[in-house]
Amino acid sequence: MSTLPNRARGAKVLKAVSSPTRLQLLNLLFDKGALSYTELMNYLKMNPNRDAGRFAYHLKFLLKADLVEADVETKKYFLTDLGKMVLDVADRVERKVFTHKGMLVRTSRFTLEEFDQNKIANSLIKEAKVPVELAQSVAKETEKRLLKSKTKYITAALIREMVNVILVEKGFEDYRHKLTRVGMPVHEVTAFIEAKDQNLDASAMLYKAGQNLIEEYTLLNIFSRDIADAHISGSINIDDLSTWLLKPHEIVHDMRFFFLNGLKFTDITQVSLEPPKNFKAALSIALNVFLHSEREISYQQVFSYFTTFLAPYIKNIDENTIKETLFLFILNLNQNTKITLELDFTVPKHLAEKQAIGPNGQFNGKYKDYNTEIGLLSTLLLQVYSEITTSRPLTNPKIVIKLDPKILNDKNLQDILLKTHTLAAQHGMLYFANIPLKETALPVFSSSGTKLFPDLTEDWETDTLRTGCLGSVTINLPRLAQDSKGDKTRFFELLKEHYDLAARALNVKYNALQQFGKNSLPFLLKNNINDAYFRLENCSHVINLTGLPEAVEILTTKNIHEPESQNFIEELTQTLTTFQHKLGRKHGKRLYPAILCHTQASERLAQLDIEKYGIAKVKFSGTRDKPFYSTTIRLKPSLNPTTTLTVKTDDLLLAQKLSSLAVGGSLGVIELDTIDVSPLDLLNLTNHIITTCQTLEFFTYNRVITFCRNCKKNWFGIRHKCSNCGSMSTLDTFDRFNSI
Repeated sequence: MSTLPNRARGAKVLKAVSSPTRLQLLNLLFDKGALSYTELMNYLKMNPNRDAGRFAYHLKFLLKADLVEADVETKKYFLTDLGKMVLDVADRVERKVFTHKGMLVRTSRFTLEEFDQNKIANSLIKEAKVPVELAQSVAKETEKRLLKSKTKYITAALIREMVNVILVEKGFEDYRHKLTRVGMPVHEVTAFIEAKDQNLDASAMLYKAGQNLIEEYTLLNIFSRDIADAHISGSINIDDLSTWLLKPHEIVHDMRFFFLNGLKFTDITQVSLEPPKNFKAALSIALNVFLHSEREISYQQVFSYFTTFLAPYIKNIDENTIKETLFLFILNLNQNTKITLELDFTVPKHLAEKQAIGPNGQFNGKYKDYNTEIGLLSTLLLQVYSEITTSRPLTNPKIVIKLDPKILNDKNLQDILLKTHTLAAQHGMLYFANIPLKETALPVFSSSGTKLFPDLTEDWETDTLRTGCLGSVTINLPRLAQDSKGDKTRFFELLKEHYDLAARALNVKYNALQQFGKNSLPFLLKNNINDAYFRLENCSHVINLTGLPEAVEILTTKNIHEPESQNFIEELTQTLTTFQHKLGRKHGKRLYPAILCHTQASERLAQLDIEKYGIAKVKFSGTRDKPFYSTTIRLKPSLNPTTTLTVKTDDLLLAQKLSSLAVGGSLGVIELDTIDVSPLDLLNLTNHIITTCQTLEFFTYNRVITFCRNCKKNWFGIRHKCSNCGSMSTLDTFDRFNSI
C-alpha cells in the first residue's frame, strides 16, 4: 500500500478519476467484476496494436492510486474498497449535476418520494434475494439510464421494468422472474371496465379483477416453470386457479358436529349458537354453517345424510310446520353458491345403530328409531322442491337421491319414488346415486360427480365426512393425442408426464392450505373447539380427464363405440390404475382420476387447441363459435315401439367402462331432450340402470327448459318466443350441461 501523506494521496486519487477513460475503466470493474487485461481493452474498444501504450498508462495510474489491484493467480484486475468508495462519490456528484432537486418517483403507495438508488438495491435483496454487490450494480445502472433518458414522469412500475431489463441483459433471468410485477395492463383494465357484454356489476368486476391478479401471481411465483407453462399452453388446466392457494374445492359436511356442539366461533365470526332446541333452530344452524363455509370453499358444499341427521328434530311436529320451515330454508339456500343435499328414504344400514343427536345436543335413541321421520322428511322436502319449481326451475340446492335395488323394490316407497321421478321428468334437476347393497361400500357424492369412499382409513366417517375434494387439475387428452401423432405408446408417456404435473400442482395447493389455512380458512380450520372441523389431510386430489371421446377418435380413427376404441379404453384404464398406484405412493393415497364436468376448462382447452392446430385438425364438440371437449358420460334414451323408455345396451356398457376410469368420480347424463315421458317410465329406466349397470354410480336426467318470466310458464327445449304470451325478451333457458 502507498505511504503517501493523506493529502497527497487524496490529490492522486482525484487526479486518477479526472480522466473519463479511467473513470470508465472503474465502472467496468464495478459492473462486470474482475476482468483480465484483454477483457478490459475489449470492453473499452481499444485496439491492442494501436492503443496498448495508452491503455497501460491509464491502468498503471489506477494501480498506483490504490483504486485497482491485480490478482496474481487469475491475472485479473478488481476494484479495491477505495475504488468502490471513489465511484460512489463520483456518482453522487453526477446526480447532483443532473438533478438539482432530485428525481421524484410516484410509488405504488400513491406517494411522491425522491429517487434513491439504495431503495432499488434493498428491494432486489429483499424480494429476489439478489447478492448485495449485484444489487448495488443494478441499482446504479438503473439510475444512470433514468438520468440519461430525462424522463419527466417516473413511477415505481417504470423503475421495476428498467431493473428487469438490466437483469435480463446481465443474464439473471431467475432474479427477474422473482421481481416481476403482477397486475393487468392499462388497456385490459380499460376494456374490462368499458365492456358492455359482461353482465357484471361493480362488485363482480372488482372480484374478477382480483381473481386475475391472484391467478397471475400463482403462475409466476408459486408453480414451477413446467407446471405454469403446461397450464398456459393448454395441455392442462389448473381448475379454479384464482383460489388455488386459498380455498379447498369442495366440502362434505357432518351436521352432527354442530348439532352436538353448536356454533362457537365468536372470536372470528361473532356467531355463538347453542345446540339447536328444535327443527327450526337445527335448520338455522345448517344455514349458518353454509353461509360461513361459503367464503372458504371455492366450488360446492355437500350436506350428507341430510334427512337422516335432521329426522330426530321433527318428532311429534305437524307436517305443515315442517313444510313451512323447509320452504324458507330451501329459498335461503337458493341465494347462495352450489350446495348438494343428500336424501335418504330409509335409514342407511351403517347409521342404524349410531346414537341419534336430537334437540339440545342430547342423544335420543338410535337413528333406526327414526325411520318413519326420515321418509316423511324426504317426502316433504321433495314436495317443497316441486312447488317452488312449478313457477321457475330451481337450480340450487342440488338434490341427490340415494338408491339401491332393495329401496326400488320396496312397495312402501313407491309413492315417494314416483314423486321423485315426477320431478326428474318435468325438470331434470335431481341426481341419483347407485349405492351397492354391500355394507362396506359407503360412497358420498356431490352433484359435480366427485366421490369419496372409505379407502383411506376404512372408516366411513373419517374418510367421507368433514373432508372433501382439495382441488382438481384437468388434463387435455385431445392435446396429448395430437402431440403423440397416433403413437399410443407416446400418448401414454405424455399422459404419465402430465399426470405427474397435475399431482405436483395439487401438492402445491395442499402445502399452501396446510401452511396458511388457519389464516385463510378461519371457520373451517380454526375454532375454540379442540378438534378442527375440516379434515384437510383426508381430502381427495382429483385429476380430471377431459375430451376422452375426442382423444380416442384421434388415436384410433374410430368412433368411441367401435371395438378398437373400446379396447383402447380398457388399456387406458389399466395404465391409469398403474399410474395411481405408483404416484399414490409419492403424492398420497387419495390421488384419483375422474371424469367431471368443468365447463370453463373444456371450453378453454378446446379453444387453445384450435388456435394451435387449426380448426380443421381438431376434434371437438359443440359449434365452431363455441367449441368444447366432452367431460361427462352421455346417454341418450329412446322410446321403443312399445313406448318403453330404454337406453341401448352398448351405451350402458360404454358408460360402465368410462366410469371405471373415474375412481374420483364421474357423472352420467341421460338427455331427455323433449321426450314426453311419464314418471313411471322414468322410474323403470332408473331401476333398469341400477340393477344392470353397477359401475354407473352417479347419474342424472337432464332437460333444456325455457322459462317465461312474464307469464311464469315452462317448456321443454329452447324457445325463442313464449307460446303463451308471445314475449321474446322475457325468456330464460336452463340447462345444467349446455357446454359439456
